[in-house]
Amino acid sequence: MALMAGSEPSLKPSQIALPLEAVASGEPPRIVIGNANEAVIDALRAPENWPFNAAVLTGPPRSGKSLLGRWAAAQGIAVLDEADRRDEADVFHRWNAVQQGGSRAGEPLLLIADARPWHITLPDLRSRLGGSLQLAIGEPDDDMAAALIEAHAEQRGVSLAPGATDYLVPRAPRGFAALEALVAAIDRISLERAVPATMSVWRAALEALEGPEQKRLL
Repeated sequence: MALMAGSEPSLKPSQIALPLEAVASGEPPRIVIGNANEAVIDALRAPENWPFNAAVLTGPPRSGKSLLGRWAAAQGIAVLDEADRRDEADVFHRWNAVQQGGSRAGEPLLLIADARPWHITLPDLRSRLGGSLQLAIGEPDDDMAAALIEAHAEQRGVSLAPGATDYLVPRAPRGFAALEALVAAIDRISLERAVPATMSVWRAALEALEGPEQKRLL
């Protein structure tokens, strides 16, 4: 179910889809909305409220920061992904251009980074980013964890037997990367054993989470 602009926040996680033109081909990816990112999405819907017309988005690995950036870009927001890996002078120029009416005059700027604060050597850039709106994706609660498991399973074409999330959520490590790794392990083990993804597969996947598959995604 998509959370439409202007709707009341739901108690259960929902999803929004990126426009087709925002991805190379195929079905557009979907962003699960829940406790960890609902406030971020609300802020992205209202860039007119951002101080200095700029915001900084951070979050844990595999939390959908870049997907949110694509969605924000489709809403008319200029996006600078991996800002913490870019040349500081370039980031400083982009921030100033938003303030001074450059080629993208009036367009809000979203900077995406892995963590806040990251090491910035330019004092002027550090102070300007510090004055921008700070948005952070948190950790998913039980409802969002269940929705993420279901979304990853749907994306992989894995048919989970009834009761899967009730069993998995209390036992799974919490975190976006860990939940993605769990579904990847369920998919792999189900294919290797040529059996449906039922409880025996769920158990084996949970046991495998400390192996190389989780380390690869983390």
